[in-house]
Amino acid sequence: MRRLRVLGSSGAWPEPGGACSGYLLEYDGFRVVLDLGYGTASRLFEHCQDRAVDAVVITHEHPDHCADLTAVGRAHYFAERRRQLPLYCPPGVLRVLESTEPRPDPHAVFEVHDIEGTQELGPFRLTGFPLPHHVPDIGVRLSAPGLVVAYTGDSGPSPELARLAENADLFIADATLQGPAPDTTPRYVMTATEAGTWAARARARTLLLTHFWPGSDRIRSVTEAAAVFEGRIIAAEDGLEIGL
Repeated sequence: MRRLRVLGSSGAWPEPGGACSGYLLEYDGFRVVLDLGYGTASRLFEHCQDRAVDAVVITHEHPDHCADLTAVGRAHYFAERRRQLPLYCPPGVLRVLESTEPRPDPHAVFEVHDIEGTQELGPFRLTGFPLPHHVPDIGVRLSAPGLVVAYTGDSGPSPELARLAENADLFIADATLQGPAPDTTPRYVMTATEAGTWAARARARTLLLTHFWPGSDRIRSVTEAAAVFEGRIIAAEDGLEIGL
């Protein structure tokens, strides 16, 4: 089975009853989590009752993307699993993990890999793309036979987005803002229109808008993206399942 489950879709902090950024990607039995923001671990455990995933990918160190990494690490450690859990992340994520959860040693729980460059991750080829954000953010492209999934994490507009999402079957894109783009530089998050613009330039097939500012009208975000992107557009909702 090939599918993506949205564990959380809020940016900055979770809406009531919701969670921040987190996605469970399943490909023929292999399970990889993309980000683990506030509230995502309990959602993950609902779908992985054995608490086991094959790998974790964290795009950057902001807590709305990595706060629940400690919960997943604890679940893995106290289940006394013999193998380390592969973790792909920028160095800042590991520093946050070490400061919040020094015991057990994160290196005893996780097999840590730098997220930049290209490497093999189970059935996927994982390629990292540095993107503009307040802290180092690495967008990820996961390619496997018959499937390409691209995810921005948090990002301002950047030509790298066209490479990240080129011909992707699913492009998971930061759409924090609505309306006209702010007249400021540099930019560290995108509007829904900008997400649609880069999806169009990349010739992505499906655009999943996410990282919504709490309280945002998600239908409005879809409408704004549809003005510039003719492909399929979905607004992420916590618990949503997308067949791939």
